[in-house]
Amino acid sequence: MESTPYTGSTRWPDLVVNKIDIFEPFRWLKIGWMDMRDAAKYSLRYGLGVAIISGLLTLGLFATDSFFLLPFLVSGFFLIAPFLGIGFYQISRYLERNEPLNTCNPVDALKSNHAHIAMITGGLFMILQLWIASNFVLFSLLYEGLSPPLDNFFNDVFMSEKGRLFMMASIAVGAFFAVCAFMISAITVPMLIDRKIDGFTAIRFSIKSVLENIPAMMIWAFLIVLIVGLGLLTLYIGLIVALPLIGHGSWHAYRALVPSN
Repeated sequence: MESTPYTGSTRWPDLVVNKIDIFEPFRWLKIGWMDMRDAAKYSLRYGLGVAIISGLLTLGLFATDSFFLLPFLVSGFFLIAPFLGIGFYQISRYLERNEPLNTCNPVDALKSNHAHIAMITGGLFMILQLWIASNFVLFSLLYEGLSPPLDNFFNDVFMSEKGRLFMMASIAVGAFFAVCAFMISAITVPMLIDRKIDGFTAIRFSIKSVLENIPAMMIWAFLIVLIVGLGLLTLYIGLIVALPLIGHGSWHAYRALVPSN
């Protein structure tokens, strides 16, 4: 499947994005649900695969006494979610064009613009690494060593004055990185799959889409955190449905925000 070439200007003032209604994100979820229903065999299987991998990574943390890294794993999940959604974007794209889903392959989506998709994914991993590093710095300022001892982890982190200070600082820093990640990736990967465009232009489209639709995009970000968060709280079982729903919805977010050429 060929990508649509982007022939417009790459200058910031010339980047055209649509103004959307504040309740538009709920429509994205509705259409995303319809896509998931119509492609249940493929969508739910993809979601199951991600859920299994997430569960195995969590078990690995427990097995290696690295439980304190679990919050970073969860945060990292949200940061790299745009990359994980490639399979869902591709499925929605096929449904949109009435093409047979048995020929739908996420690898084809990667090949369509692999260099720039890799660049965006690498950038999101860098944000994750910066957030992890900042938390290690905070730990080192408040505790002896890089983390509190596991045998008293809960009391040290959640009940002590140092722990409360760390949590507030960590949440503030995490919120900053989360906002940055959301702005640069809200529609970037779907756009790179759909159009022959460079990563920097796609990022600028994403940032402009967020800035010109702040109320609606705040609701969309909240819905993502809520739905995926519920999936995580169900020991990852809920991710089987949550990830397809958000993934397909993100494709329709891109379609609503960026005009067709």
